[in-house]
Amino acid sequence: MKLIVIACLAAVAVAAPQYSYGAPRAASSEEDFVPILKDDRVHEEDGTFNFDFEAANGIRFSQSGSPDGDEDAVIKAGEYSYTAPDGTPVHVRFVADENGFQPQGDHLPVAPAFPHPIPQFVLDQIAKAAEEDRNRSDDSDEVSGYYGRPN
Repeated sequence: MKLIVIACLAAVAVAAPQYSYGAPRAASSEEDFVPILKDDRVHEEDGTFNFDFEAANGIRFSQSGSPDGDEDAVIKAGEYSYTAPDGTPVHVRFVADENGFQPQGDHLPVAPAFPHPIPQFVLDQIAKAAEEDRNRSDDSDEVSGYYGRPN
């Protein structure tokens, strides 16, 4: 019985996945070596920075940034370009600020135009609501019937 248990444990140990965390493999002659043509990085003490990178295969990336006032945020602007696998050149300009990442490029999708004109009754309703807002007194003492006055 002990022999069967030991044999089962040995079979489980041998069947377990073997993970290898060896050193990365060396570059073979089949892999392309891409030289770095430019790698300029400037970091100032006030937090501003500039980064400019270019590789021999046409990949380019440049970015600059600076701290955003009192917040712990950084405003960045830059551009990058490369050639897509299908041969199409890709060029992206971007800004990253309090409004988020905002890329611009000819290859990026654009929302379709509004599919139909806005009907006149909708425009009339919008105008009526705007007129009511203008006529409403800002300092009126009216309290909604759904909510009580704060204590």
